[in-house]
Amino acid sequence: MQHDLMERTLTDWLKENAATHPDNEAVVAVESGVRYTWKSFDEITTLCARGLMAMGIGAGDKVAIWATNKPEWLILMFATAKIGAILVTVNTNYKQFELEYLLRQSDTKMLVMIPSLKDNIYTEHLRGIVPEIDSSETGELKSAKLPFLKYAVIIGSKEETPRGFMNFSELYAAAERVSEAEEAKAESLVGCHDVVNMQYTSGTTGFPKGVMLTHYNVTNNGLFMGDCMAFTPEDRLLIVVPLFHCFGCVLGVETSLTHCTTMVLMERYNPIKEMKMLESERCTAVHGVPTMFIGMLEHPDFEKYDFSHLRTGIMAGSPCPIKTMRDVTEKMHLPELVITYGQTECSPGMTMSRTDDPLELRVTTVGKLLPHTEGKIVDPETGFTVPNGVPGEICTRGYHIMKGYYKMPEATRQAVDEDGWLHTGDIGSIDDNGYFKITGRLKDMIIRGGENIYPREIEEFLYTHPAVRDVQVVGVPDEKYGEEVLAFIILREDASATEEEMIEFVQNGLSRFKAPRYIRFIDAFPLTASGKIQKFKLRDMGVKLLHLEKAASIETA
Repeated sequence: MQHDLMERTLTDWLKENAATHPDNEAVVAVESGVRYTWKSFDEITTLCARGLMAMGIGAGDKVAIWATNKPEWLILMFATAKIGAILVTVNTNYKQFELEYLLRQSDTKMLVMIPSLKDNIYTEHLRGIVPEIDSSETGELKSAKLPFLKYAVIIGSKEETPRGFMNFSELYAAAERVSEAEEAKAESLVGCHDVVNMQYTSGTTGFPKGVMLTHYNVTNNGLFMGDCMAFTPEDRLLIVVPLFHCFGCVLGVETSLTHCTTMVLMERYNPIKEMKMLESERCTAVHGVPTMFIGMLEHPDFEKYDFSHLRTGIMAGSPCPIKTMRDVTEKMHLPELVITYGQTECSPGMTMSRTDDPLELRVTTVGKLLPHTEGKIVDPETGFTVPNGVPGEICTRGYHIMKGYYKMPEATRQAVDEDGWLHTGDIGSIDDNGYFKITGRLKDMIIRGGENIYPREIEEFLYTHPAVRDVQVVGVPDEKYGEEVLAFIILREDASATEEEMIEFVQNGLSRFKAPRYIRFIDAFPLTASGKIQKFKLRDMGVKLLHLEKAASIETA
């Protein structure tokens, strides 16, 4: 059955589920010892919404969440949606340099965060930006660098909550100051075309951009993708892909919300924990990038686990080798696993394979257009539509297109033309049956194991090293991760540095996954006649210098 477009908010969907299936499990977070039914989840998110209102958070205010897949993440997502506030999602790998930009550019009023993740100490990164926090009373934060920021809230025990920070539980206590009637009135003023969250995505120029997505964008996208997987209230989806990314936030949460499907949260990927969770919670669906599935398939304990209850899910983020898809569908009992394609700017799904598509189609293509979605392939030089089978730039139009980039009207105009077509920057083709195939990228982007890496951001950071005169970052083929990061560096006169030093410099300053695997020092970059750097030549040089011809041949096979 194909649904019509629905003019509903996240709250409308949640309240319907609470009314029709009140006792079904909505959110299961085993690691936190939490299980919410749809009724109790509706109640806890309303309580949190009242707490936010007590803190002065209202319609249009930005609340950033910097945490792994904890139940508080979802509680905050729906609490902000209920009162018209906007959830800003923060990559859990971020460090101080990236965090400061995001908080400043987004005008974030409240940051909700875990204290740390492994050796990434979030509280120290925030102190580095906002030293005033140590001498501030709760709610009285006045930051010179971040004038909008008023609250920093810790998810965790009160013992883990330093001076100047609130504890998440205090939001529930503060709810007493706001009546249920006041919160209900705030809910009634939220429309489906209001922005509900901002997700930051980078580009080939400048720094990350805040993609403004509406209730209408994400709930309808979730509705149609969930339809493609035939989701029902009997399904149980394991969400291990990060919630800060569209993969978790929309392909995970919104597909479940619109089909009353149970969301089983896992804080972060670990193959043995994931296999245990799939078995113990009897999940019927699971999402992941190819490397996640490979990590389970190749684990020595794989055969010990029962996957017979699994049925469907999504593999996305990077191309899937046909052997991996065959192993996953057969050995993990996922005969209806599907592939999807899109980007944050289109909420994010544009195309999707169907559960009954032949295996080969689910590997060699990214499926057909989702319902109520337009797509075309254009010549990037002329803008004219090309015939089927001819490669060009993939464009899409419809309900799913973002409202724009926050405070970046010019960048928005560059991405979405005057006729409403989003230009993805990806190169692909359509066959006569409507199946899309991705063949390359106009954008200067690297995809390493499902993580999007934007060379410009790494280049900008490497420029801050005193020994670096010039730098160019490119992707080179890799058999395991699809691509790896290679930085070509020209050193300043009389300066010296080692490859290890440069890699460590990026690891310490940016998210670790952005650190180059390879560094090569050179004297000059290949240029065009007009003086433009030819990155494709640098990539070719990298393949030869690093002896990656075998990986390159697999990539083009």
